[in-house]
Amino acid sequence: MTHPAPANKPDSTVKNAPWRFAKPTEGDSNSLPEVFASVRLPSADASWFRRFLAFVGPGYMVSVGYMDPGNWATDLQGGAQFGYTLLTVIMLSNLMAILLQALSARLGIATGRDLAQACRDHFPPVVNIMLWLACELAIIACDLAEVIGTAVALQLLFGIPLLAGACLSVLDAFIVLFLMNRGFRYLEAFIIGLLSIIALCFAVQVVAAAPPLAGIMKGFLPSSEIVTNSKMLYIAIGIIGATVMPHNLYLHSSIVQTRAFAPTSTGRREAIRWATWDSTIALMLALFINAAILIVSAAAFHTTGHQDVAEIEDAYRLLSPILGLGIASTLFAVALLAAGTNSTITGTLAGQIIMEGFLRLRIPHWARRLLTRGLAIIPVVAVTALYGSSGVGQLLLFSQVILSMQLPFAVIPLVLFVSDRRKMGEFVISRKLAALSWTVAAVILVLNFKLLFDTLF
Repeated sequence: MTHPAPANKPDSTVKNAPWRFAKPTEGDSNSLPEVFASVRLPSADASWFRRFLAFVGPGYMVSVGYMDPGNWATDLQGGAQFGYTLLTVIMLSNLMAILLQALSARLGIATGRDLAQACRDHFPPVVNIMLWLACELAIIACDLAEVIGTAVALQLLFGIPLLAGACLSVLDAFIVLFLMNRGFRYLEAFIIGLLSIIALCFAVQVVAAAPPLAGIMKGFLPSSEIVTNSKMLYIAIGIIGATVMPHNLYLHSSIVQTRAFAPTSTGRREAIRWATWDSTIALMLALFINAAILIVSAAAFHTTGHQDVAEIEDAYRLLSPILGLGIASTLFAVALLAAGTNSTITGTLAGQIIMEGFLRLRIPHWARRLLTRGLAIIPVVAVTALYGSSGVGQLLLFSQVILSMQLPFAVIPLVLFVSDRRKMGEFVISRKLAALSWTVAAVILVLNFKLLFDTLF
């Protein structure tokens, strides 16, 4: 026996949810209606492990955004310039991500609305337009990192020129279309497979680098220098921007609704529990990979007099000679290509969710992907033409700072909604968790204002 999927019609989920926002209008639909409640669950008497496995997937899709090529730029520069010091920033940002993604999953499951739909129901049109524009800017910045990462990986592995590689990255739209047509589980399996490749590649490189354990442990301890050193702070905020992705909060609140859980209090509570475990475990994998990138960079470059390594191409060229492992550079490039390819999938879905949620505007998936990818290719082409490949690394890092600046526009509405009992009913978060969530939002705001002040003055 399996739970039947809820009817895919305008008010099917809202009627059973404790939602207290504006009543959905005629023609409103579920989030990602083509895959809504498409993953069936085992019967209630099945083992807990089988029930948990049925919910595994969305967390790993979300974790993709926490190890995309944008993270590589910030982690490589952080490790090369400052050794293991910024490991504490990676750990802090990952803990923040675990909390925020759990809140995002709770919102989607408890209310049957993704974050974009929730904003549209709650805020006036002017505010929604501003939020939508901020989200689109974040997706373009993320897409920019994916374009650069994929193009650089193709250049390193196959000698394809940077501009040609950027143009070839447009073709990933068809991968998404093919997998979505096969079923959402196929999409999840593809992503988990690529994540496994990335993890294996960096596990080998960490072993080859043989970093000192004492240095790593010290790096996880907070340091006041991170705040007082403006260069270190710039990269630290870039790490937070690259790790806590604003569009991932919209994505997660939607894709958790692909599970056909019972639209009852018990069914929703179980779904929230398993979805939280799924994302927490997946983001611990992201923590390992991000820390591994910085550790390899610190061990290979910071301690060997190569603190000026800032470009991915430089890291690729130096890794094998420094580590004494011939395959190290190839593994680095393969992992980069897997990360770039993986990230495009979540960017596609997030773009669709945000556009449909805020504007109720539906356009074909291939058109949405080509549009955002085209907008991302333009600055890559311009920077490469003006400054050559050396300027691409700075553009990659700058894109992550843009992402960090967009974070408050996603975090504040999310925390506002899940801490309001009138909107969440019995699924509202506790006061302690709400206080912690608002503290995280405040930390993000303070860091962003500090970065803006240093940049302008």
